[in-house]
Amino acid sequence: MLYKTFLNPLLFSFDPESSHQFMSKRITMLERSKALYSFVHRKCSVEDERLEMNVFGTTFSNPIGLAAGFDKNASLVRAIPAFGFGFIEIGSVSALPWEGNPKPRLFRLPKDKALINRLGLDNIGAERVKERLLEGKCPVPLGINIVKTPDPAIVGEAAVEDFSRCYTMLHHYASYVTLNISCPNTADGKTFEDTASLGRLLDAITVERRRRTEHKEKPLLVKLSPDLSDEQLAKVVDTCRRHDVSGFVCANTTLKRDGLKTDASKIQNMGRGGLSGKPLRKPALAMLKKVYQLTRGKVPLIGVGGIFTADDAYERIKAGASLVQLYTGFVYEGPYAVKRINQGLLKLMEKDGVDSLQKLVGTGVH
Repeated sequence: MLYKTFLNPLLFSFDPESSHQFMSKRITMLERSKALYSFVHRKCSVEDERLEMNVFGTTFSNPIGLAAGFDKNASLVRAIPAFGFGFIEIGSVSALPWEGNPKPRLFRLPKDKALINRLGLDNIGAERVKERLLEGKCPVPLGINIVKTPDPAIVGEAAVEDFSRCYTMLHHYASYVTLNISCPNTADGKTFEDTASLGRLLDAITVERRRRTEHKEKPLLVKLSPDLSDEQLAKVVDTCRRHDVSGFVCANTTLKRDGLKTDASKIQNMGRGGLSGKPLRKPALAMLKKVYQLTRGKVPLIGVGGIFTADDAYERIKAGASLVQLYTGFVYEGPYAVKRINQGLLKLMEKDGVDSLQKLVGTGVH
């Protein structure tokens, strides 16, 4: 209540990127104090075996994760799990550092409970992220979201090599690795969703995965765009499956602006960028169901996009997601968001007479 009545309005009085940086610095305080971390964790966590999910051979204490984009540079990996997350995904990280697009590049749409971002994949680069991960272990399973360095001069085989190099540098520190092939905010506007380019990328990363026999091969996921046509989606999923991709993240932000409550002129002034939050719920849900059907439920899926409540998460799990992620929902709902969702999931399970969340995965897809 305090967050929504006081802190949220205060933070929303500043520009979104400054607010995010301010809160990130405050969150890092949890890493420096075991007592403070423990206090916040007790207040924000729900511990119940019924919420556990076994995915990729790893046990997740609950299915609610932090989506990529919130902690791009592994600044919060030892602090933000205090808010009750079952896992977190950092990034997107590129092989080389990148400043991103000119500011302003992050915008709020409060009427829609949404964000538009064209940050442009700003990050400190794989080498510095690796150094941060070496400083201490993340207390929950850690996904690392990687991307091609957004330099428009890096194209063709050089782009594949750049992407693969990032994988080589970081995979050892991850519980799973996500390939971000679909970010709409790159400097050149291009992605790896062209199946020929995607095939070459997956060929190169497959070689790297098999070469590193000294470590267990890490699960490899691909993050998909909700803006793909059904035909494009089927081709991308087929290409990934032929390269033994372990699972999919559904879905990235959208370039579409359908049905928004925010004044059209304001949206136009914000310009190009990926839309996240509540308007993404329906397209992300629809896409998740399609991917579950295309894969016949044989690979794990992570649902993301417009998840704010327990009902949203429950719906996504029944639609085929083994795990779900928050970003915009966490921004709008605050530090107790994960706790409220997990408590709500338990109530929904009790109502339906279900003793394990894992049993519900895909039960709503016909």
